[in-house]
Amino acid sequence: MASVVPNVRSHTISATLPKSTMRRVGVDGQWSTEKETPRPKASWASSEGVRRSMSANRGRDTSPELALRSALHRRGLRFFKHRKPLPGVRCEVDVAFPSARVAVFVDGCFWHGCPEHGTRPATNAEWWNAKLDANLRRDERNRALLSADGWRVVRIWEHESLDSAVSTVLRALRSDRPVPEPPDDRVSGG
Repeated sequence: MASVVPNVRSHTISATLPKSTMRRVGVDGQWSTEKETPRPKASWASSEGVRRSMSANRGRDTSPELALRSALHRRGLRFFKHRKPLPGVRCEVDVAFPSARVAVFVDGCFWHGCPEHGTRPATNAEWWNAKLDANLRRDERNRALLSADGWRVVRIWEHESLDSAVSTVLRALRSDRPVPEPPDDRVSGG
């Protein structure tokens, strides 16, 4: 049972609240139900509503990603999801076929700069431009690293039709393109 904070004014709500819902405030260390002070304004979000909206965006298991994985699975394909194909590289593949060395990324138009639908916010533009440009540089760096290690990299935009996305992945899996050998300076794990 949660410990209850004794309070002389037992008729108040705070007298019956467990300590976990309260915090110590003031010099005398009294307990209070006051909410913590809001963060300072020096933030990327132009408003609290924007912060809540953007924080609610998923980084994985998005609707387009789930639909693609489901369609691939229905076709009998087996794969790994959210896998890091290269050690020490900040890169997580949405759908990975390690034996075929195919890495599939399902990219959102906003976050990854879709040439058709990608937009840049006008509010707080300097911060957003830096953030989105960094995303594009990271995407390109990860593509280059994966390709150099022999992976075929497939990028699917969130607005693509499911049939088109599945066809693109199937073409990559059936590709006759030989997989390049990894560099000789790589340490083998044997």
